[in-house]
Amino acid sequence: MKRIYFLVLILSVLATACKKGKVNPDPVTPIVPVIPAPPVDPGLPAAAKDGVVFINNGTSAIVTLYAPFKKSVALIGEFNDWKGSPMKNTADGNIWWVQLDNLNPNTEYAYQFLVDDDLKVADPYCEKILDPVNDVYIDNNTYPGLKAYPTGKTTGIVSIMQANQSVYTWKNSASFTRPAKNNLVIYELLVRDFTADHNYASTLQKLDYLVGLGVNAIELMPVNEFEGNLSWGYNPSFYFAPDKYYGTKTALQGFVDECHGRGIAVILDMVLNHSFGQSPMVQLYFDKPSGKPFAISPWFNVNSNTHPFNVGYDFNHESAATKSFAKNVMRFWMQQYKIDGFRFDLSKGFTQKLSTDDASFSAYDASRVAIWKDYNSYIKSIDANNFYVILEHFADATEEKVLSDDGMMLWNGLNVNMNEATMGWLANSDFSWAFFAKHGFGKSENLLNFIESHDEERTMFKNLAYGNAFGTYDVKNLAVALKREEMAAAFLFAIPGPKMIWQFEELGYDVSINFNDRTGNKPIHWEYFQQTERKALYNAYAKFINLKKKNSIFSSADATYNLSAGVKYIKLAEADNTVMVVGNFDVSSKDASVDFGAAGVWYDAVTGTTITLTGNAYNKTLAAGEYHIYSRTALNGG
Repeated sequence: MKRIYFLVLILSVLATACKKGKVNPDPVTPIVPVIPAPPVDPGLPAAAKDGVVFINNGTSAIVTLYAPFKKSVALIGEFNDWKGSPMKNTADGNIWWVQLDNLNPNTEYAYQFLVDDDLKVADPYCEKILDPVNDVYIDNNTYPGLKAYPTGKTTGIVSIMQANQSVYTWKNSASFTRPAKNNLVIYELLVRDFTADHNYASTLQKLDYLVGLGVNAIELMPVNEFEGNLSWGYNPSFYFAPDKYYGTKTALQGFVDECHGRGIAVILDMVLNHSFGQSPMVQLYFDKPSGKPFAISPWFNVNSNTHPFNVGYDFNHESAATKSFAKNVMRFWMQQYKIDGFRFDLSKGFTQKLSTDDASFSAYDASRVAIWKDYNSYIKSIDANNFYVILEHFADATEEKVLSDDGMMLWNGLNVNMNEATMGWLANSDFSWAFFAKHGFGKSENLLNFIESHDEERTMFKNLAYGNAFGTYDVKNLAVALKREEMAAAFLFAIPGPKMIWQFEELGYDVSINFNDRTGNKPIHWEYFQQTERKALYNAYAKFINLKKKNSIFSSADATYNLSAGVKYIKLAEADNTVMVVGNFDVSSKDASVDFGAAGVWYDAVTGTTITLTGNAYNKTLAAGEYHIYSRTALNGG
C-alpha cells in the first residue's frame, strides 16, 4: 500500500514539473520525501475475525479493522487510558490488527479506532455502542445498568467489548417449526409505537393479543442501532448492535424465543441499501467538503443518486467488500438471534445502474438479479429450513418472476386500490393485482399481499376523511367505515398466498401517517380493543386468519374473480369444495348475479347460516357494505 502511495507522490512531482514545460532541467537531484518502509507483516493471527475475538479465556482480545489506504490506525480505550495502542497492518494493506492482553473478562471496555491520527470511529462490527447524545433518554427498565459514557476521555460514539457477557439460554427455538409460506400471516410491528414502554418486555406482554388474532409471524421494523432513538429505523449506523432504546441483547433473544414458544416466527426488517453518517464505514472514507464518500470507499458510492428513491449513503453491492459485509450481517442475525427471515428494505436499490425515474429504476436489471440470487443462495447455505427472504422490490414483473422462481417472496401493496374500495370510490378499486398469476409467478407463496404497511396512509383515516356517501349511508361514519374494513379483510385473506397486516390495522387505527411528521411517534390506542365496534373488526380478522390457516382451499391455485365493479367476488376451487367471497363495495344497494357453479346448500362462514341455490346462479340484492363467505362444504374454523 505504501509503495503505491510512494509512486503516486513521484508521479505528482513529475506531473507538476511537466506542467511547467520541463522535467528536472537542473543538474541538482530533486528532493523526494522519505517514506518510512512498512513494518514487517507479522501475519494476521488465525483466531482473528472482523471486529473483536477473545482468546486465553477472555483475558486477551484480537481486534481488527478493515481499512484499506490508511496510513495508521491505533486502538484507544479504557484498557490503555485512551492513549492508543498502534495496530499492525497486513501485507496487502487492508486489515489493521492488535492483540490486547491482561483484560478482565467480566469488564465492559469502551474503545474506538484512531485513524490517521485524526479520525475517531467506533467498531463497525461491535455488538454494543454508547452514544453520548441519545443514551440519556434510555430508562433503566428498558436497559438496566447501562454503562456510563466515558465523558472527558473521548468524543463520538464508542464501542463496547466484553468477554463474559450475559448468555441467553434458549428454550423453544430448536424445536420451532416455521409456518409454511402460503399460511404465513405476518404482523408488521414498530416496537416504539406498539406499547408506551417501547421495549421487548412490554411487547411480550401483548403476545396473547397477537396469538388471539392468529398471526404466526412478527416482522420487527429495524432493531439494529440507528441514528437517534425515535425513528422507524431506516437510518442505520451499526448493523451488529441491537438498538438499546428497545432493550438488551438478551431481551431481544428472549423475545424471539418466547415468540417461537407461541408458534410465531420472527422476521427482521434489514436495511442494507444504504447507511447514515454515524456509520464508521461511512466516516472512514468521507470527504467533508463535498459531503460525499470518497471514490476509494470499499463500500459506498460517491453519489447516492443511483436511483430516485435513495436515502443516506448508497452501498455498492457490486463491491466485494460490500458483499462480504452484507453476508456477515445476515449470518450474524440468523445464528445469534435465531430469527426466521429477513424483509429487505428497498431491495430494488441493490444496483449500480443509474436511474432518473421509477420506470428506468424498475426495468429488468440482470446485475441486480445476480446480486439477489447470490445473497439468497448464501442465506440458504446458512439455513435452508424454510427461511423467509422477503424483498421490498416493486420492479418489473419479469424481474420479480425470476426472483420468485428462486424462492424469494415479493412485497405486493394493495393500499391504493383496496382503500378506494373501502372508501366507496369504485373507479380505481380493482385489486386483482393481488393474484400471483397476474405477476407470472409459479406459486402463490412468493407473493406477499398487504393493505397497509408502515409506509402507507392508514385506510381508516382516509375512510373517515374522504369516504363516499349515498343517502344515510356514509363511509365517514365510524361504524360504517369499520364494517367496510371488515369486508376488505374478508377478500384479502381469501386471496391465495402469504399476508401481512400493519400493527393496529385490525382495530381500525385511524391516525394519519403524517401525524407528528411521517416517521414521528404516533399515539398508542390500546383502548380501541375495548370498544365494541373496533373489537368486532379484530374478531373478524381473527376469524378470516383462522379460516385461511385451517382450510387449504385458501391456497388453491384454481381462482377466478371479478374485482372491477361495485359487487366483487372471488371464487376458489379445490377437489369437491368451492369457496365464494362476495361483497358490495358500492355505497348503495346493488343486485348481485354471480355464477357459483353448483346448485344446492351453501354454508356462510360469516353469518353461520346456509342458503340454498336452485341453480348455479347466485342472485341477491346486497346492501352497501354487505359481504359473505360461502362454501359448498362447511369450513374448518368457520
